[in-house]
This record gives sequence, structure tokens and C-alpha cells, in this order.
Amino acid sequence: MQIHTEVEDDSRFQGHAEFMRQAIALATENVTGGRGGPFGAVVVKDGRVIATGVNRVTASNDPTAHAEVMAIRSACQRLGTFLLEGCDVYTSCEPCPMCLAAIYWARCRAVFYGNTAADAARAGFDDEFLYQQISRPISERSLPMAQMLAGEAQASFAAWQETPGKVRY
Repeated sequence: MQIHTEVEDDSRFQGHAEFMRQAIALATENVTGGRGGPFGAVVVKDGRVIATGVNRVTASNDPTAHAEVMAIRSACQRLGTFLLEGCDVYTSCEPCPMCLAAIYWARCRAVFYGNTAADAARAGFDDEFLYQQISRPISERSLPMAQMLAGEAQASFAAWQETPGKVRY
């Protein structure tokens, strides 16, 4: 299912508004309650809310504690799996690069969002720099990066490849 436009008037998404409103309410309550940034997320499977999350970056001093990541962590714990196949993510804002990657790694089925990345930028949350950095060759990124001990590092991959019964992801 590929969706790149607003779906509010599309009959296929009639029940989805309830979950999006919950994500938006979580985001708003997080701000008005003085707990963190204006981001909320809901993970849904089979029409039921599995988990929710809000931005806890400043509250927990954790730059990875975005609403989507928090909701994914909670959903995985609740379901007892690291894969969220068949789950949909409803988020108050278009996911940043980190959250989008987490959603892909979790194998979620779809993402529905309220605000766009441009809306977030106007509110002071601009991810454009991250998107630009990711697309650049390593040698051109603003964060210095250097490969070290490549030969020695291969030992961990060799051990992985030789391990019987490993859980692939």
C-alpha cells in the first residue's frame, strides 16, 4: 500500500482517524504537561492499540527517545518480538531519519503521519541537515568518520556466519 497524500477523505482509511487523533493528543499532552517535545506515536495491530510513545529526549537525556522509537520499543516488549509485521504506526509528525529507519527495521506495515517534515522545521525541529548528511559520501560528511581495524572487525561477522541457530533480522 503506497500512500503519499492526505487520506482523510479516502473511505479505505475511515477507522484510521481515531488512531491519528490519539497520536496527536499524546503529542499535545506531552508539551502541555511539561514532559517533552510535541511528538506522539501509536502502534496498532489488527485494529487494536499495541503501544504508544511520546518524545522523552529531554526528560530522559536520551537523544534516541523519539516518540516512534519509544512506541516501537514498547510494542516489541508487549508482543515479545523485534518484528512488528502487520503493525501500523500513527505519528503526529512525519518520522525523522532515525525513526524512519527504526520503523523499517521493525518491518512495520505502514506509517500515517500528521505534520510534515516541513511543518516540524517551521516549529524548530529541522531534519534537513540529517537527510543531507546521510546522502553524502562518508568523506564529505561534517562528522569525521574513519574506518579502523577492518581485518580484526571481520571476526565478529565470521562468528555470526558460523553460528548455528542464529536469529536473523
